[in-house]
Amino acid sequence: MEASVWHHGGMIDNDCATNRTSATNGAIDTIDTSDTHRTIAPSILYYGTPVALLSTTNPDGSTNLAPMSSSWALGGTIILGMALGSRTAGNLEAGSDVVVNLPDAGLWRQVEALGDLTGNAEARPGRQHGAAPCHNKFAAVGFTSEPSELIRPERVSQCPLQLECRTVSVEHDAPRDGFLIVQARAVRVHADAGLIVPGTDHIDPRRWKPLVYNFRHYFTLGGQLGESRVSETPTRR
Repeated sequence: MEASVWHHGGMIDNDCATNRTSATNGAIDTIDTSDTHRTIAPSILYYGTPVALLSTTNPDGSTNLAPMSSSWALGGTIILGMALGSRTAGNLEAGSDVVVNLPDAGLWRQVEALGDLTGNAEARPGRQHGAAPCHNKFAAVGFTSEPSELIRPERVSQCPLQLECRTVSVEHDAPRDGFLIVQARAVRVHADAGLIVPGTDHIDPRRWKPLVYNFRHYFTLGGQLGESRVSETPTRR
């Protein structure tokens, strides 16, 4: 069977594709990159995801705060992934709910400083994050806490977006590689007024500049390239 590739209008056979397919009916040109790719074995796969600061409840009732970059959303469901052994992982396994605080690009230094702290009594060895035990992480990095409305963990005032989430399930990853997979449900969303499209509950994507963790470097979004045809906040029509 001849191999096939995806094209703008669907799937086409390779024998119909040239090294650079001409655009038709508004389709974007496709480029054959078979001669430019190499097989590699990167040590990490943080291929560009937004940073989140997770607020969870410690055994003594205080709020722990920790950065993470492995998450995704589907409707109101938020999936979180993290290594075992952290204070955050322990709190979630113990039944804590969680606030997913989303920092903007201007907070990257505080985020990096926060990563060096741990809510555990003992530090992690080596060059890993979590090298310095700290009970009040908010104060240590210059953040201000504020009460949540529906759950116990506190929010980060400086984060433009804050998602109060109920923890639904907590599981270990199937290969048992030492990770925790958490499913949470957003029950309340708080947004900086400057990010909201007036008269709506929509976030203006031109104003929201999330902090992106890109192969262990900090980035943010550039200018707009386009928009989905199903966008509820059209800017180019």
